[in-house]
Amino acid sequence: MDSYVVMRVGPERYGAHVSQVRSVERVGDITPVPRTLSFIKGVMHLRGSIVPVIDLAERVGSRRGSADEEDRRIVVAEVEDMVVGMMVDAVEDVVHIPPEAVEPPPPVVGGLDAVYLRGVARLGDDLLVLLNLERVFSAVEAEQLKQVEKLVRG
Repeated sequence: MDSYVVMRVGPERYGAHVSQVRSVERVGDITPVPRTLSFIKGVMHLRGSIVPVIDLAERVGSRRGSADEEDRRIVVAEVEDMVVGMMVDAVEDVVHIPPEAVEPPPPVVGGLDAVYLRGVARLGDDLLVLLNLERVFSAVEAEQLKQVEKLVRG
């Protein structure tokens, strides 16, 4: 069985494989970085490291939910060779999903091209969209995130 961190972004629920998730943090101070893509919200200081923060709702084309500020979290994940914080409305659970319960993604799910998805799994009466974090960012976007990290580090 594979384990996934369940995140709520607006009305949707997404899953990130636990092997990619380093931690879940409360939303703290985020320092904006000028002239970056709109979904890159800035950087945060996390245990001695500078971590770029993206708004996952904006990145996947969803609308931000009316989540209470207390529920909002930053999911810190390792994507390719960098660490990125993803702002979400809430982190709900860690679920165990057998590989045979994961269906291939339809061509487009909730505005996401299928390339961004590992698949879709049924979770009770709901569907859980399983993200392929390596593909959530295009090569250009990944490069800009790396540049933000370098810029801030000096």
